Order: sequence, then C-alpha cells, then structure tokens
Amino acid sequence: MIEARSLTKIYKTPASQVVVFEDVNLNVERGKLVAIIGPSGAGKSTLLHLLGGLDTPTRGDVLFKNQNIFEWGPGELARFRNRHVGFVFQFHHLLPEFSTLENTMMPRLIRGDNRAEIEVAARQILDRVGLSHRLEHKVGEISGGEQQRVAIARALIGGPELLLADEPTGNLDFRTGEHIFEMFRELHRERDLTSVIVTHNERVAVQCDEVWELDAGVFRRTA
Repeated sequence: MIEARSLTKIYKTPASQVVVFEDVNLNVERGKLVAIIGPSGAGKSTLLHLLGGLDTPTRGDVLFKNQNIFEWGPGELARFRNRHVGFVFQFHHLLPEFSTLENTMMPRLIRGDNRAEIEVAARQILDRVGLSHRLEHKVGEISGGEQQRVAIARALIGGPELLLADEPTGNLDFRTGEHIFEMFRELHRERDLTSVIVTHNERVAVQCDEVWELDAGVFRRTA
C-alpha cells in the first residue's frame, strides 16, 4: 500500500545541517496496522508526514500503490491527501468556531461533494464513534477524548485507504487513551484500512501487526 525507499530528511541552516534520518526503508502491506516507536525528537512525526505527503524528503521516495507521490504536482498531491489518506494528530487541530458535525464534514466539503450527502455520512460516522449526542457542540464544549473521536471521524469521512495517526492517545489519560485506541483498531478492521500509528505507548504498540523503532537515525523492525 505505502512504501518508503531510502527516505532521508535533513534540515539545513546557513551554518550547519541536522540529519533527522537517512535511508529509511519501510513497506506497509495492505490491511496492516503498523506502529512506529522511538524517543521524542527521533523523527517519527517527520516520517509520518513524509508518508502522507505533508512534507518533502531531502532524498528518497514514497510509493503509494507503486506510484511515487513526490513526482506528482501540488494539485495531484493535495488530491491524494484528501481522497486516499486520513490523518489523526495528537493535537487534533479541530476548528473551534465550528461544531462537531461541521468539523467532521470538512474534508468532503473541501472536496466539493454534495452537502446533504456529506451530512448524512458525518452523522453516521459520529454515531459510530459514540458522539451522536454531541453533533452541535463546539470543540471547547467537549472533552479531550471526545475531541479525539471527532478527529478520527474527520479522518474517516472521506473513505481513505491509508490512515496515519501521530500519537492519537498521547494527550489523553490512560483509560481514555485505551478506549480511543481500541476504537481505532476496530475501525481499522471494519473499514479494511492500512494504518500507521506513531506512539510512545508500548501497550498500544504491541497490539499492532508490526512494530518499528526509529532511534538516533536508525530504523529497524522490533516485532
């Protein structure tokens, strides 16, 4: 589904350069749930952003269904992100001026789909994540766990094939985080997704199909 080949990210300044990682290789098969672990600052989020086309590498390729996404123009890359990838972040990046329902609808509104159809789909996915009673609430009126459920619903509204999650439980208390990940895993199976999750939580990581570690520029499979 998604493959990284010799992926390298280097940040350059006038005086020096910072090598985040070099020659990272990863092949995520369709239907797999893959965890990436490692210490803070190791480049896990950077790697995830490269896989989703949110950032560009210094060197190397990312292949989605054997097509190099960095050979596409800006429009094609934006279409890839909107139609094929769902993103879930630690800091959910919900829009505070909009309701739960409107936040969930946003990716398909941007796509230009029929608003009535989008609303039906948004209500269905919000019901699935247990938020049918929070449709008209603004972001500041719901809990952190509920906000992350909205973020997951928003990531899924467009029917993605690839789900990328960056510390989706990292900002939550232990019990809420456990519930969110269990729901994440259920949705992964129900929707036949291919998912990559960055996490510090070893209890989350060991429940995934594969575990990879990024540390000091070295990327290796650990489970």
